[in-house]
Amino acid sequence: MESLKVPELVPSAAEDSQQLRKAFVGWGTDEECIIRILGHRNAAQRKLIRETYEATYEKDLLQDLAGEISGDFQRVVHLWTMAPAERDACLVNEAIKHLPGSNCIIMEIACARSSVDLFKVRQNYQARYKKSLEEDVADHSTGDFRKLLVSLVTALRYEGEEVNMDLASDEAKILHEKISDKAYSDDELIRILSIRSKTQLNATFNQYNDKFGNAINKDLRANPKDQYLTLLRSAIKCLMEPEKYFEKVLRLAMKGFGTDEESLTRVVATRAEVDMELIKEKYYKRNSVTLESAISDDTSGDYEKMLLALIGHGNL
Repeated sequence: MESLKVPELVPSAAEDSQQLRKAFVGWGTDEECIIRILGHRNAAQRKLIRETYEATYEKDLLQDLAGEISGDFQRVVHLWTMAPAERDACLVNEAIKHLPGSNCIIMEIACARSSVDLFKVRQNYQARYKKSLEEDVADHSTGDFRKLLVSLVTALRYEGEEVNMDLASDEAKILHEKISDKAYSDDELIRILSIRSKTQLNATFNQYNDKFGNAINKDLRANPKDQYLTLLRSAIKCLMEPEKYFEKVLRLAMKGFGTDEESLTRVVATRAEVDMELIKEKYYKRNSVTLESAISDDTSGDYEKMLLALIGHGNL
């Protein structure tokens, strides 16, 4: 008879808080302690650690972390320690200040989250910044980008598995007509992408492929220099195959000379608890090298150790 694996006991939030406090006091900072604790706790555990830390020491854990560590290591620890909706609200707010160059970040959060999660992001955003997320996006974007992004961030999609095949067939025809006419920002095209469930969209895109002989994103590849088209194609990929979308973001972040630490940090921090195993599989299949190896080759020090902890490498 196969023996049952005994689950590893996780220290209490009070013990974790005490250890983190010890890591901050005295000369120097115990970075390994920060990685050992925060790098191996899920969202619910991290939330409890923050609450316990503040109740015990009357200090904000995030502020104490910011005072003790810096650089890319501080950034990944900070994002990871936040609650998912809180983190996404902060990422959107940062992205809004750098539009149009950061359109993809807003699109990611709108398309890769569930309707429930996106609703929580909007709630958190309003509470934190005293204005609605969609209002901020509309105020800081223009033209076709504004039409698409505002529609995506306000989406409240049905999350069920039911599919209407007649609707899928009809809307595949609509999409093909708009794309054939190069009406890439047409209201009907954006409406379909913004309101339909991901299951329904998958059926629609399959119908598109079957009826017209091409995947929809292949037909949208007409002008690779068109930034709006690039965003539209990314939105479709992010809605349908987020693991493939994020694999590409990671690949480009570590391609060639230099590293795009901002993208690398964002993807690892936001996907570690969601679909990182699938992303790792896609990464290996596409690049013939593990994501762990790629990160080790492109990063170093405590930043590298934290990233590896978050993608599930080793027992730090």
